[in-house]
Parts: sequence; C-alpha cells; structure tokens
Amino acid sequence: MHERPEDLAELQAVIDASYAQAGSHLAAIHEPERRLDAAQVAAELTGMRLLVLATATRDRRPITGPVDGIFYRGMFHFGSSPDSVRFRHIRERADVSATHLPGEHLAITVHGMAEIVDVNAPEHAELRDTILGIYVPRYGESWAEMLDGGAAYARIRPRRMLTFSMPDPV
Repeated sequence: MHERPEDLAELQAVIDASYAQAGSHLAAIHEPERRLDAAQVAAELTGMRLLVLATATRDRRPITGPVDGIFYRGMFHFGSSPDSVRFRHIRERADVSATHLPGEHLAITVHGMAEIVDVNAPEHAELRDTILGIYVPRYGESWAEMLDGGAAYARIRPRRMLTFSMPDPV
C-alpha cells in the first residue's frame, strides 16, 4: 500500500460524494455493508490489477480495452505506447472510466480525468520504483529498458469511485 493519510482522506471524500449522488438502483445493490472504504480499496489493489479502460473516439463513441492498472497514492495508473489509440484519445479527450472486475465478488469503478505522467521525471521517482518493483521480477530487466524507451503512463484523477465487495459464495 502506497497511500499516505492525505491520499486516503481525498479518496474517501470522492467515494462518499459518489454514493451521495447515487441513484436508487445503484444504492440498493451497493448497500453500505458492501462498500469498501478508501483504506480497504488501497489494501485490495496491490500489485498489478487488470482494468477495462474506456475512452471516447472523436465522434464520442465509447471504446474499451484492457490495461494493467497500478493503484498508487489513491489513483489508478496505467501505461501503453505513446502512439496507442488510447493515448491519442486521452490527449484529445481526457475523460475516462475504468473498472477492476476480477469476479462477481469485487467491482471497483472510477470515472475521472486521465493525466499523462512522465514516470522518468524526478518528481515521479517513487511511482517509477513501484512500477519497476512489479514488472522487473516478472519480465526481467528488459522491461526497465522499455520504460526508459518512452512508454507512456497516465493516472486517473477520480471524480467518482464506486466500490462493491461481497464474499464469494464458493
């Protein structure tokens, strides 16, 4: 867990505001005892977590695709090629949504603005170390070279976050 107290406080405020604005259908499914608080979200989202990321085309059609999500300092971060379709969309229209849905027992959805992050900049050294700590053991040192070679990263600054957790009945 990489979150500082201020990160958790900001995230909790987003989660609380999201449920305050929720419609009756969502609120009936996401009963208070099925919601994760900010600290529980951070504890759950360690390492790499697959996300389905939604961006929008120029003519406002939604398009989704999988990305590796890293939850760091209370926000999802993800990478791709700087010339990928998703990063072209983000540069033109920063509104995104993403969902981590490993099964019926857990769903974490975020709606917000994607911000491109230079993971090689000194102010993002901790994020870079976190990313390398996840991928180098899995893929080897060549992965670090790819990161140095210009992989693009972004984070999702959340406007809304919805969390759902229910024990798996199996």
